[in-house]
Amino acid sequence: MLPTVYQPEIITSLASVNAEEWNALNVENSPFLRHEFLIALENNQAVGERFGWLPRFIIIRDSSNTLIGAMPLYEKDNSYGELVFDWAWADAYQRHGMPYYPKLVSAIPYTPATGQRLLSKNNDAAIQTQLIQYALSYCTENNYSSLHCLFPNEEQIAVLLAAGMSERVDIQYHWHNQGYSDFHDFLARLRSKKRKKIRQERKKVMESGVKFKALHGNELGDDEWMTVHRYYASTFVQKSGYATLNLDFWREVGTTMGDQILIIMAYLNDESTGCAIFFHNDDVLYGRHWGCDPKVAWDLSGLHFETCYYQGIEYAIKHRIKRFEPGAQGEYKMARGFDPSFTRSTHWIRHAEFRDAINQFLMQETRAVDHYRETLANSSPYKANDK
Repeated sequence: MLPTVYQPEIITSLASVNAEEWNALNVENSPFLRHEFLIALENNQAVGERFGWLPRFIIIRDSSNTLIGAMPLYEKDNSYGELVFDWAWADAYQRHGMPYYPKLVSAIPYTPATGQRLLSKNNDAAIQTQLIQYALSYCTENNYSSLHCLFPNEEQIAVLLAAGMSERVDIQYHWHNQGYSDFHDFLARLRSKKRKKIRQERKKVMESGVKFKALHGNELGDDEWMTVHRYYASTFVQKSGYATLNLDFWREVGTTMGDQILIIMAYLNDESTGCAIFFHNDDVLYGRHWGCDPKVAWDLSGLHFETCYYQGIEYAIKHRIKRFEPGAQGEYKMARGFDPSFTRSTHWIRHAEFRDAINQFLMQETRAVDHYRETLANSSPYKANDK
C-alpha cells in the first residue's frame, strides 16, 4: 500500500486541478493533453452524460501536495468517438447475456493521435506503473467490464503490457520529414508517376483560382470561428456522424491555446470556401477536421487533398516539423507521400474467459495487420532507397 500522500485518487472534473501543474506533466507538449483542451471538452458538453464520456481522471500528489502523476480516464457507456473499434466485443457480451458497458477508457475523446496516457513527473516509470495498476484495481472494484488505453506512445506500451494488458495494433498513414528544403524537394523523392499525379492535382486547384491562408487559432476573430465551425459541421452533414465539438468549444480553445491550432483557410473569389483544422507541437502536426461549402467546394477537383494534405506538408517543411499525422484510415494517403505506420492500443478484460478469447483474436488480428503492412510497403510512393 502506498503512503496516504501518494495514494492515487479519482477526480470527476479537471476543473479541480490547476492548469499549470497539469501541463507540467505534459512533457511532449501534446495539444490534446493540455489542460486547456481537456477542460474545454468539459466546459462545452463535448464530454459528459450526453455523449457517454464521464471523466474519471486519476491523479497522484506527493507529500507537499504537488501533482506528480495523472491519467486521463473516462467511464464509457458506448464506444462512440474512440476510433479503436470494439463493437464486436460488445455484441459478444450481449449475446451471452452480459453487460459490456460501462467500461473504462484512457484516451483523448474523438482524437486518434498517439501520445502519453500515463503522465508522471520527470517521466518516472514507477509513477506510471502506479497509475495503471490503480486503474486496473478501480476497474475490478467497480465492476467495469474492461479497461482500454488508446493510442499510447511507444515508450509507455511496455509499462502497460507489464501491468497485464494486451496489445492491439492498427495502421494509420503518417508523413515523415526527411529534412526537405521545400515541397519540390519532397516531390523529388517520389516515384515519377506519383510525383506527376500530385503536380496535376495541385495545378487543377491553383487554376481554379483558389487561394490559401494559414492562420493560428489566436489570429481568428469570432466571425472566422463561426465560419470554421460551419465548415467543420458541414462534413458530418454530408457524410455521417455528429458534430460533437460545438462553436463555444472552438472559441474557447482558440482563446486558451490558439498557438497550437492551425487553420488552413481556402478562398475562392475572395470568399472562404473551406478549411482544414490542425493541431501541433514542435514535432508533430495533427490533421483533425476539414469542411467546405457544399455548393462550391465539393465540385473543385482536388480541394480536399490540397487543403488537408499538401498545405499541411508545406507547413511542416517550413516549420521543420518531424511528422504529420492526418488522422485515421485512408489508404489513398500513401499515393500522396504518407507511410503506413503502426498505431497501438492496450486492453484488459475483467471476465477471464472473454479475456482469453479476445487475446486469441488479438494475436490473429496482429498477424493480419503485419501482413497488410508488408503488402503496403511494396506500394511505397518513394524511390527505392530514398527513405
